[in-house]
Amino acid sequence: MQRNNFSWSVRVYYEDTDAGGIVYYANYLKYFERARTEWLRALGVEQDIWLANKVAFVVTEVHMKNTRPAKFNELLTVSSEISTLKRASLSFKQEIHNAAQQIVCAAEIKIACVDPEQLKARSIPAEITEVLSRVR
Repeated sequence: MQRNNFSWSVRVYYEDTDAGGIVYYANYLKYFERARTEWLRALGVEQDIWLANKVAFVVTEVHMKNTRPAKFNELLTVSSEISTLKRASLSFKQEIHNAAQQIVCAAEIKIACVDPEQLKARSIPAEITEVLSRVR
């Protein structure tokens, strides 16, 4: 893991594809979500523990561009980096590359920190902000 970029590999399963054996576009969002979760886990930020303490992260905005198809059984690499970090939100720049290092899909994804019971924005806890600031 590099300081400001995290990479995570994912294999394309049959269930991820459409009738033509191409990854169904919505599944790229799942790959992005899993990569962000694994990065946070690697940094020691366990979302289930924070959720029990009334801290949740929700996607509020996605800008995604598909540039080439990914196919059944391909091994893809999802890269993630934090592009902005604010008091109650952060944005990730994420890309999915194929084995030839070609960009398959790219996205800018904005995440808000919320209180899951009140469903209202809240500040990102200082412990999390510290960790994220170090990898920014």
